[in-house]
Amino acid sequence: MVEVVGVSFKEKGRLYYFLPNDLNLKKNLTVIVQTEKGFQFGKLETDIVNFDEKRINTPLKKVVRIASKQDYDQHKNNLRDAKDALKKCRQIVDKKTLKMQIIDATYTFDRDQLIFRFLADNRVDFRELAKELASIYKTRIELRQIGVRDKAKEVGGCGNCGRPFCCSNFLGDFAAVSINMAKTQNLALNPNNINGACGRLLCCLNYENECYKECQKDLPDVGQIINTTKGEGRVVSVNTLGRTYRVNVSDIGIVEEKK
Repeated sequence: MVEVVGVSFKEKGRLYYFLPNDLNLKKNLTVIVQTEKGFQFGKLETDIVNFDEKRINTPLKKVVRIASKQDYDQHKNNLRDAKDALKKCRQIVDKKTLKMQIIDATYTFDRDQLIFRFLADNRVDFRELAKELASIYKTRIELRQIGVRDKAKEVGGCGNCGRPFCCSNFLGDFAAVSINMAKTQNLALNPNNINGACGRLLCCLNYENECYKECQKDLPDVGQIINTTKGEGRVVSVNTLGRTYRVNVSDIGIVEEKK
């Protein structure tokens, strides 16, 4: 186990882990951290916690310092200037009639890089756009294409359940979701029911998947021929959470069995 702190760089954003560096760190403090893209201003989303080293794929970087008032003022200036850069970038995109939608713009804390995220149906040749932006802002420009799930997180809204999108409300990372999860939970494979507003499978399919898999242990499959207390028959339905199943037994009809 290793001691780490969780840091986010935007509200409800993805959580990244850093080494405390012997600093007195507590949740909700703002800090300056070293990343692959340079220094970044972030907020502590956790206290110092123990983390399984086996789950760490890349070397962890350290928290550089607790943010000062000067750091905070620079961060606010970066946010203001990034907002202006976003407007300018959108104007250039319209002028060049590029088929891309610019979602947001972000400066690294030290302003060594200006990152634009965009949405597009296909690959876009943005080389001329990057050159023009670099000539205006005199810093390294990165244009990063994102997916529809990222856009839903940024825009927000309400899901079929009537609650705000999980992605924009509390999810920091997008976990992998597969159609097998819907099958495991015996859901009708109707896109209107199992897809979110982004058009992808609902993130919440992942929440109870492990519970369903555990409850399914030793239960027969629909269509399987099994022996029951009433004789041999074919399984016609399974109640996973109730751990029961219904079997069509010849000469008797439907009987219910319980594990």
